[in-house]
Amino acid sequence: MNNISDLAPQPPMGWNSWDCFSVTVTEQEVKQNADFVAKHLKKYGWEYIVVDLAWFAPGADHTNYKKENIPQLIDKFGRLIPDPEKFPSSANGAGFKPLGDYVHRLGLKFGIHIMRGIPVQAVEQKCKVKGTALTADQISYDRERCPWYNSLRTLNFADKGAQEYYNSIFELYASWGVDYIKADDLNAWHEVNNSDGSPTGEGSPYRIDDIEGIASAIKNCGRPMVLSISPGGPETTVINHLRNHTNLWRISADFWDEWGSLKKQMDRCAIWAPFIKPGHWPDADMLPLGYMPRGESGGQQRFSNFTADEQKTVISLWCMFRSPLMFGGNLPQCNDETIALLSNKDVLEINQYSKNNREVYCDDTVRVWTAESTLLDAKYLAVFNISDVDITYRLDVDDFGIKKTESGVDLWSKNRIVFHNELKVNAHGVRLFRF
Repeated sequence: MNNISDLAPQPPMGWNSWDCFSVTVTEQEVKQNADFVAKHLKKYGWEYIVVDLAWFAPGADHTNYKKENIPQLIDKFGRLIPDPEKFPSSANGAGFKPLGDYVHRLGLKFGIHIMRGIPVQAVEQKCKVKGTALTADQISYDRERCPWYNSLRTLNFADKGAQEYYNSIFELYASWGVDYIKADDLNAWHEVNNSDGSPTGEGSPYRIDDIEGIASAIKNCGRPMVLSISPGGPETTVINHLRNHTNLWRISADFWDEWGSLKKQMDRCAIWAPFIKPGHWPDADMLPLGYMPRGESGGQQRFSNFTADEQKTVISLWCMFRSPLMFGGNLPQCNDETIALLSNKDVLEINQYSKNNREVYCDDTVRVWTAESTLLDAKYLAVFNISDVDITYRLDVDDFGIKKTESGVDLWSKNRIVFHNELKVNAHGVRLFRF
């Protein structure tokens, strides 16, 4: 079995169903996005196809999935199984293996979202825990429920049985060919605000027992799986625990296409940049770009609210920060401009092959990041305009190791430039250079 650090040597890149389909994604929609990735984006490094929340919940939609104890499908051991109405190939006990096989035939990797804990249906039916004489009601308790998906119960790790349950579900996932796990309601989150800035009153602690239990189950299931934990964000003081048990960890609650959220994410990225390490990646969350027909936030049948400049800012920041890149739009319905953001080889190389990534300057108008290439004898410079107007910014390039006569490449326009002190940057935009 590979060391956990070997499972994600670069930040994973892929597609996730949440932003565009919330809890209603279907097998056909997953396949359509997988086909698009294989045909158009695989050559740029995009490879994971991840099915998000409620693949096991018949009738779930964005209006009802937060209700208590919604219908969920389980097998005789209390393990969640796909809804065959959404995923027809999963019928007759096949599970996600047919869909996983489809994704693998495209040369891609297959991932699923899970919640911590055990389904309420397993507890009510007193399902046997595979490999034990225990039943689900004996290994769980009715406290500390997830505040936004209230249909599972917390596992009790004080007694035997909880680990065996996690072992059993990962044995199942391994048989399906799962390569990537997004495990939810594990990571601490306490910065959740409404759009007006007021606190929601929700939150959740850092789940040490569940994180260690899931990591152990993955280690012993016989199949390598990248482990991503959500939501976020934890304190940096738990970095050693994160690195010992996970590959990716979210640094915020769900990130959506609002300028205020993007500015706040810049703060978090600056805090977490010193903790970037191969195999273990702070995660700035999915990319809410492109077309989102049935997403969780901002309405239905819509394109991203980010402007063209803001979209380049998102991609540039995520790449300079080396965040995992999980695209959230419905790829077959995205326009050429969106796809161009995902296929800029020079920009994506920063995400995959750079070091010493950090914010080096910040004021009320700009934030400046630098990094060094691990492929080329080159450095990167990103200047983000966080103000609401276009600016001509006076930049002392000598401070960043750039000679005033040195030429570089603007990685978005592809134009070569000679660095001077003044730099024009659009409102909410970015200038990104390699030199």
